[in-house]
Parts: sequence; C-alpha cells; structure tokens
Amino acid sequence: MKNFQTLKFLDLFRGIFESFGIDYPVLRKILAVKLTMDGRRTPTIFNQQARKKKKPEENGFIKSLGMYVLLSLMLIPFVILGSSLLYQMSIFYGIVMFLVMTSMISDFSNVLLDVRDKGILLTKPVDKRTLNVAKTIHICIYLVFLTAALTIIPLVVGTFRHGILFLFLAIFGLILVNLFIVVLTAIIYYFILRFFDGEKLKDIINYVQIGLSISIAVGYQVLARAFSFVDMKITYTPSWWQFFIPPIWFGAPFELFLKHHSDVFLVSFSLLALVVPIFSIIIYSRMMPSFERNLQKLTNNSGGIKRKERRWKSRLVKIICLRHEERIFFRFADDMMRNEREFRLKVYPALGLSLVFPFIFLFNEIQMNSYAHMVSSKWYLSIYFSCLMIPNAIAMLKYSGKYKGAWIFQTAPIQNLAPLYSAILKVFIVNLFLPVYLVLSAIFIIIFKGKVIDDLLIVFVTAILFSVICSNYLKGTLPFSESFEDALQSGGLKVFLATLCIAAFTGIHLAVTFIPYGVPIYLIVLVAVTAFSWKLAYKTVWNVK
Repeated sequence: MKNFQTLKFLDLFRGIFESFGIDYPVLRKILAVKLTMDGRRTPTIFNQQARKKKKPEENGFIKSLGMYVLLSLMLIPFVILGSSLLYQMSIFYGIVMFLVMTSMISDFSNVLLDVRDKGILLTKPVDKRTLNVAKTIHICIYLVFLTAALTIIPLVVGTFRHGILFLFLAIFGLILVNLFIVVLTAIIYYFILRFFDGEKLKDIINYVQIGLSISIAVGYQVLARAFSFVDMKITYTPSWWQFFIPPIWFGAPFELFLKHHSDVFLVSFSLLALVVPIFSIIIYSRMMPSFERNLQKLTNNSGGIKRKERRWKSRLVKIICLRHEERIFFRFADDMMRNEREFRLKVYPALGLSLVFPFIFLFNEIQMNSYAHMVSSKWYLSIYFSCLMIPNAIAMLKYSGKYKGAWIFQTAPIQNLAPLYSAILKVFIVNLFLPVYLVLSAIFIIIFKGKVIDDLLIVFVTAILFSVICSNYLKGTLPFSESFEDALQSGGLKVFLATLCIAAFTGIHLAVTFIPYGVPIYLIVLVAVTAFSWKLAYKTVWNVK
C-alpha cells in the first residue's frame, strides 16, 4: 500500500495521539486504506473526467485542486485592493466558506455519515475512539488541501501587501473557519438523525444539503448589504443582525489589529471568531457518541419506500400523454427522478437558486431606486433567471446511480424510443420546472399586479421551447444509462451556450414589450414555434433506437 506523504507528516505527531490513548499504528492503517479508496472516487468539482481515464492509484481530489487554485485568483483583488480590511476580508472569508462548505456537502458528507466502518472495523480489535479520530482526520486532511489550494496565492500576495501579521491572522482564521464548518455540518446532521430514521432520514439529509447550499448563496447578499458605497468609498454601519453573519466575525480581527480601528462591534466580532469554533468543538466532542449511535439509523431501510402516485398527477398524465407507451414511460421517469438521491443533490440546489435569483435582482433594484420604480419597470423579466436551471437538469437526465439497468430499453418490446424521451421531458417540466414557475408567477402577479400575466405565459412557453433545445444533451444516448462519474468535460460549455440562449429569449421578450400588441402576437408565434419544435425533435433527436 502506498506510503502517503500526508501520513509521513502525521507520524511527527505520533506521541500526541498515543498520549490520548489512540492506537496509532491502527489509526495509520485505517487512514492509508481510506486515502487509497479516495483515489478511486471522483470529487464533484472534477467529475467531468471519466473514471476509466484515471490511473487506479491516482487521487482525483488532488488533481481537482488545480481547479481550486484557479478559483483562488479571484480572491486576490479582495486582499490587496481597497481601504476597508473588514469589508475585504469578510468577502474573502465569505467566498472561502461558500466553496469549502459546498465541497463539504457534496464530497465529504458521505464520509461524515459513513456507517460501513463500524460493520467492518469494530468487529476487529479496533478501538471505537481510534476509529472516530481516523474519520475526523480523514476529513481534516482534505479540508487542509482544499483550503490551501483556495488561499495560498491570495495569502502570499496579501502578506507582501499588509505584512507578516496579516499572514498569521489569515492562517489562524482559516483554521477556525474549517473547524466551524465541520462542526456546523455535523451538528445539523446530528439533530436530523435524532428525529428521523430509515428512508425518510436519507431524504431529509438530501434536502438539508440542498438547503445549506441555498442559504450559503443567499448569505452573500446579506453579507454585501452590511456595507455600502458612499462617494466611491466603502462604509460600514454596525448593526445587531451582523452578529449572525460568520464571515464578518473572521474579517473583524484584520480591521482591529492591522488598521487599529477598535469599537465594541469589532471586538465582539473578533471574540465570536475565536469562541464560537472552540465552543462548537467542545459541543461536538460531547455529542460524538450519540451521533455515532444515531448513524446506525441510516442502515434502517424501513419507512415506506413505495410512494403512491397522486391523483392529480394521474389525471395530468392522461391529459399530456396521449399514447399508452408515453404514459408508462412518464411513470417510469417520474419514479427514477424521485428515487435518485444523487440526481436530486445535483439538480435540486439549482431549483432553489432559481427561486432566489429573480428576487435578488428585484431587491437590488429596490435598493438602488424604489419599490414604486421597480413595479413600474420591466423587472418582471427577471423571472427568466428561473430558466437557468433547465440546461443542467436536462443534462443530468442521462445519468443514474442504477445506470447498469439501461439494457432494459433495448430489450423492451417497443418500436422506437420517441415516447421515452418525450415522457422524460414532460416529467422534467411537471416535476421540476412547473413548481418553481408557479411559485414565482404567483409572487410576481402580486408584486406587478395582473398586467404581467401575458408575459408570464410567454416565459412558460419559452421554458418549454428552451427545454426542447436543451434536450440535444440527450442526443445519441439513453436516459439514465450513464454513471454520474462519466459526465463529459464538454458539458460545461454546452450549459454556458444554453445560458446565452436564454439571454437571447429575454432580449426578444423585452423588445416586443415596446411594440403595440407585441406581447400577445409574440405569445401566439412562440406557441406555434414550440409545437413545431417539439414534433421536429421526435424525428431528429429522439429516434435513437
């Protein structure tokens, strides 16, 4: 087994581990196995590389660090430009926390919630404390690599700009940030594990991961509103609600020690940055035994796996699916989308962001002008941002955790696969896009009154047409027939081009609003084009059998 450099470094602290009663030789072997197995797992940020193209012992996570190094370049301006270190470093830590937390949710939750170790290792002469420490160190090793890749270049540049004290404060702050993120994630999962079990628990954890992603993204807007620009200068007005924004905690020490600006708020924020992570670690160590016991609920598969089809959907299927084969495929695709947790984890966060993004632009408009000005403007077109989730979601329809069962498509007694692709696209619209659209439409009608109903109908028809365009992602392959780890690298470019497409639709819609009777005429033309495109797609894209 490969002798990792990380383990050689860990050997320097062997005495410390043994002083706490940890069986270090066993700990080292467990970590060596975990790191070896990680070499066969593709991290989310780097899942465009096919597994078959990698060497068996090559760690995909280490390769993916290059992506994080590139992302770190955007942090350099926040470190060296500006006169408000509180603002600069709050944004710096906010971005770092977002990226690390996102990686923690997508790549390390399976490590934190792993229950296989107990069934395999605790049947051997392995101490439970040693196993728990191995799990913690396993996560910390990757968080150190991830954080270093994200921050090493900005920190070096910032050290030349602000001095050596900046480097010490930044490194100490990053250590506290990582501790805070790990413990916060574990505590959230802990409370979920206490109240749910079985399949319901796995679903709830999936939704919590989605909620965390959305809340972090929304937190950016809250963080930015803690500061304002006056005469091209950043000004800061202390307020009580800022105590609930962690990035400001970690940005405060830089203003306090480097700029020598001191007040009650800066001192309080700095104390929170130190006390909260340490206090969180104490709480986590106390609840760790209970957390490990509750993890066993993940092995309980009770809790009603089967889901009954709702009556409204059964009636809707009869209306939108005219052929019997298409109805069967609709129910099949509906079950696949609802039962694929990995699909939901990759797609549902985009649904949440689709609900949030339109309002972010509305709030920005209100802040810059007024609510009355926003209502009288054409900012209702910001609802087009809800369509940005369509390319990624449709691209994911070709992947599945049960992709090996795709042989059934070729053995099924069907003439062609056109009804399958048609049904899958309809399931996507009904299950994923329609709920988002209805919620946004109801709110937009309240905000902009009933005058935008025609425009909202145009958005819905455009979304259907856009879905047909994006269905080219499925060309030449079968739905649910590929592994999530085999996504092609070109997928990112396709999604980007599709985003430009929705920008073009938005521009056309804006243009017709200035033409007398332009909106109803455009709606009629759009319906005709969409119907024609749907039929054409059957012949050009979906007849692949």
